[in-house]
Amino acid sequence: MQKIVYHLWYDKEAEEAATFYTSIFPESDIMETNMIQDTPSGDVAEVSFKLWGQEFTAISAGPYFSFNPSISFMVNFDPARDKHAKDKLDEVWDKLVDGGTVLMPLDTYPFSDRYGWIQDKYGLSWQLILTNPEGKERPTILPSLMFVGDHCGKAEEAAQMYLSVFKDSRHGLLARYPAGMEPDQEGSVMFSDFMLENQWFAAMDSAQDHSFSFNEAISFMVYCDSQEELDDYWTKLSAVPEAEQCGWLKDRYSVSWQIVPRELEVLMKQASQEKRHQINQAILQMKKLDIQKIRTVYNNPSRA
Repeated sequence: MQKIVYHLWYDKEAEEAATFYTSIFPESDIMETNMIQDTPSGDVAEVSFKLWGQEFTAISAGPYFSFNPSISFMVNFDPARDKHAKDKLDEVWDKLVDGGTVLMPLDTYPFSDRYGWIQDKYGLSWQLILTNPEGKERPTILPSLMFVGDHCGKAEEAAQMYLSVFKDSRHGLLARYPAGMEPDQEGSVMFSDFMLENQWFAAMDSAQDHSFSFNEAISFMVYCDSQEELDDYWTKLSAVPEAEQCGWLKDRYSVSWQIVPRELEVLMKQASQEKRHQINQAILQMKKLDIQKIRTVYNNPSRA
């Protein structure tokens, strides 16, 4: 079961976008759709889905956050696993480019025979790459973090911090900018990847003049099996007290995380609509989530 789930925030398009994405990628399907009532954004739709085996959750919760390229999703098409990888890459690109914006054209680059970077019609960014058959195998889809602005030059430091926080973690590739690639500083991270909880992430620095930075449009939901585990992640990751709300936090690099008890998912599936509402109202009063308080709301007949 995936430990870290990728969470996407839409204005109104979560269900539409999930349907679109699951129609594009293989081994993809919508798992569940729920309505969460009386949130600060009103009634919001939440949809859970898989893309090429990777778990995502999306909500339609108002026009408060917008996607930008600071976090994108790399999609690896590996000729060693699929002799039609190049054709499939082109097919996915053609669907994503419809109504989208090309950030880097689909072309040959020094690091890949076939690569392109695009924002789709919903604003979500994708990097499609034909991987080197001789390289080590990577998952088909993984999130990529681009450290820009005040956080430029912090990609390596951030990766080290995440590796110290999460279990089942290890370094992967690391490529540094050479001299002569100004404004990017020699020795900063041109590309890296690393494993957290058996899931791969990528990171890079970019000193280009970007008008965006990390925000809550994309966050990472970390499912915990106990209050102790939840407390530990919260203590190690949270660095912006004013961002703490309903299990959400921001780390020292402004990346957003949600630290969630897995038991909450079980209780919500078992609960009646009214009980779900009561649990959600209780969560709205919390910063760090409290499993015992959530259990109390679920089990107390007076709150039914």
